[in-house]
Amino acid sequence: MRPVGYARSVGKPSSTEVSDRIVTLPNLLSFLRLALVPVFLILLVEGNDVAALIVLGVSGFTDFLDGFLARRLNQVTRLGQILDPAADRLYIVAALLGLGWRELIPFWLAIVIVARDVMLLVLGGVLAKHGIGALPVVKTGKAATAALFVGLPLLMLSAALPDIGEYALPFGLAFSVLGAVLYWAAGIIYVIQTRRLILDRPVPESDSSDTLDT
Repeated sequence: MRPVGYARSVGKPSSTEVSDRIVTLPNLLSFLRLALVPVFLILLVEGNDVAALIVLGVSGFTDFLDGFLARRLNQVTRLGQILDPAADRLYIVAALLGLGWRELIPFWLAIVIVARDVMLLVLGGVLAKHGIGALPVVKTGKAATAALFVGLPLLMLSAALPDIGEYALPFGLAFSVLGAVLYWAAGIIYVIQTRRLILDRPVPESDSSDTLDT
């Protein structure tokens, strides 16, 4: 039986400790990803699509690299487990804002995807209120993020290179809509999990000293 607080490392039979360290090389790469979010957004809003795609590519590489180094160097941290999905969501929101500002995506698509993230923030507050930690990421959510990270760059590529836009645009929209559907499917799963966790929590017994004598 593995000790509490341990997670199995990908591709390794041994366990990797999840620590509370803050200053690690993988975490520094995650902070770099976060710092590039406003750069990405500004480039996208200003129509510098090629530069924005390069920044997005650098972010994707550092995402892979920090995960690899965290396992390789035994530097998996709780902070890193929070920063990685947070960075993914911020890049998605930034891409939606930039593409929406330039009217390159339907307005409703941006609203649908952002609304799901708002719902997750509310769920996080509910969980915290009941003393419950963050929910584990479900495969549907990972598939949604993957679809959006294919669809949104394709939409950017269609704007950057008009010659291939007629091919990239429909695929970009298709993957983006698929990502939005899966995003909400994962959101519904999170709602169900939250409800189940709250209902399954043991109700503390009342202290008899707090009751009034009748």
